[in-house]
Amino acid sequence: MENKFKYQFENRRFVIGGAVIVIVLIFIVRLFFLQIIDNDYKAWADSNAFLKRTVYPARGIMYDRNGKLLVYNQPAYDVMLVMREIQPFDTLDFCHILGITKEQFLNRIQAIQNRRLNPGYSSYTPQVFMTQLSAQECGVLQEKLYKFPGFYVQNRTIREYAYPNAALLLGNVGEVNKRDLEKDSYYTIGDNSGRTGIESSYEKYLRGEKGVEILLRDAHGRIQGRYEEGKHDVAPVSGKNLKLSIDIELQAYGEKLMQNKLGGIVMIEPETGEVLCMVSSPTYDPSLLVGRIRGKNYAALQKDPLKPLFNRPLMAQYPPGSTFKPTQGLIFLQEDVITADTRFTCAHGYTYRGGKPACHGHPSPLPLVGALATSCNSFFPWGLHYLLDDRSRYPSVQQAFDVWKDYMVSMGYGYRLGIDLPGEKRGYIPNSKVYDKIYRGRWNSSTVISIAIGQGEILATPLQICNLAATIANRGFFITPHVVKEIQDTPLDSLYTERRYTGVDTKYYPLIAEGMRGAVIGSAWGATCRGANLPDIEVCGKTGTAENPHGKDHSIFMGFAPYEHPKVAIAVFVENAGFGATYAVPIGRLMIEKYLRDSILPESRPIEEYIIHANILPNAF
Repeated sequence: MENKFKYQFENRRFVIGGAVIVIVLIFIVRLFFLQIIDNDYKAWADSNAFLKRTVYPARGIMYDRNGKLLVYNQPAYDVMLVMREIQPFDTLDFCHILGITKEQFLNRIQAIQNRRLNPGYSSYTPQVFMTQLSAQECGVLQEKLYKFPGFYVQNRTIREYAYPNAALLLGNVGEVNKRDLEKDSYYTIGDNSGRTGIESSYEKYLRGEKGVEILLRDAHGRIQGRYEEGKHDVAPVSGKNLKLSIDIELQAYGEKLMQNKLGGIVMIEPETGEVLCMVSSPTYDPSLLVGRIRGKNYAALQKDPLKPLFNRPLMAQYPPGSTFKPTQGLIFLQEDVITADTRFTCAHGYTYRGGKPACHGHPSPLPLVGALATSCNSFFPWGLHYLLDDRSRYPSVQQAFDVWKDYMVSMGYGYRLGIDLPGEKRGYIPNSKVYDKIYRGRWNSSTVISIAIGQGEILATPLQICNLAATIANRGFFITPHVVKEIQDTPLDSLYTERRYTGVDTKYYPLIAEGMRGAVIGSAWGATCRGANLPDIEVCGKTGTAENPHGKDHSIFMGFAPYEHPKVAIAVFVENAGFGATYAVPIGRLMIEKYLRDSILPESRPIEEYIIHANILPNAF
């Protein structure tokens, strides 16, 4: 009996001991979870003793190429809250101070608490309730802030613009979205980042690094000062300043010339690839997209039928028209289809089985230089015919055509050039498979002859057309266009400093430059852009009139100056403006004169007045 009792006692001892061990393990696991795994517990513990305030860095400043201040910062204020610290208060009074409705207040609170919209949300940590209060609004709120427990004000900055120009180029700053939060841990809900333009493409340089200020609380949650006199604070690091390649005075002048017109102007310094101006018309004042009015103004710009948010120099894809002809001449020279002395007959156009691209009257036959000067619509189709259809050259039209396309790609067409701005389009250069699919493998030069004069399926952006002008100016190479000249304490990407040579030997480029010079000053064969001629500046140019199936033709000008040691390349595109000589050429002339002389001569003033007051918007026809 005694042994039985002893046995039962020992069994109970093991059971009790086991239960104690299980309980201890549970406590250890729970303690581990609370202190290590569960961030809310740590946040709660910290928030009882400390208030950690984010200190936002000053965003990098932008200057133009001449050191003129373009974009800087001004103080603004955010309303922050810690959800766990909110106590009952007069909601209507709070909303009245901030100029919002009670419904907007409740919607914002719900958005803050929504972990899907606000990843990492904790009721113990500061959250952004409203951003970008002005100093006046902040002052009114500060006077009554004691009535709203759980809310406080945090300093930050917003953008300010020194000029009402270059909005699409500079870009704008807006609140981050869910995708930004998931993609980059730097951001928290309510943060701002560059949304478009330079603000977007150079965001990681401009934004800087956030700092942290740790404040000590008492038992009642009241701020008692900085914890250990700021020993553990982290100072913010300001964003890097940018020096742009843009000349803001030139940019403003271009926008003035393009008012009441649709289109764009791009100017590049050939030697460096630096973009001197990038005008898109219509445009808007960049200050419209700053502060709390941003959303309302952005919605209005989106609804504008003239699309002021559409960056035409980068995103518009047009038939390049006759500005495409220099590329064809270069390919024909490289492939030994022609020489400098080769002449083709022009009977007012190139006749083929499918039709006849019309051509204005000029002497015939004529060589390449004359064909460029007169913009002959027969010479270049003849060259394409011999390149694609001569079987002694390539065994099939498909192989010959893909060789042609490879040259075009090397000259910067058909793919993005890689400019340091978001949204660049690639244009369009078809390959042989496209035509095989359309014509079931049965096609030749006559089927696609319009591409020789920049029509048909060919599409290009104004940036690509300007880049071609820069390549010819450099006699055979280009540097990837870019709008940032210098980054504070940081070298530029090598993409924007290295020369990119085309597939055409540099020895052929002077002949193209000679033809473009003849187009401006006239020659034995004629000229098409005499309107670009300046008395003391040797301008080289090429007009284009791009067929538009949706209305009046587009007016194009491409050129560079001076003829020797060029300083500037340009492309001008005016939608629905007719012949290249009508609008694009005089605009190009004025822009070249403005940049190289920094002034407009008296004899050019009537042209300037004519362009500035011309209204060729769609509703003006």
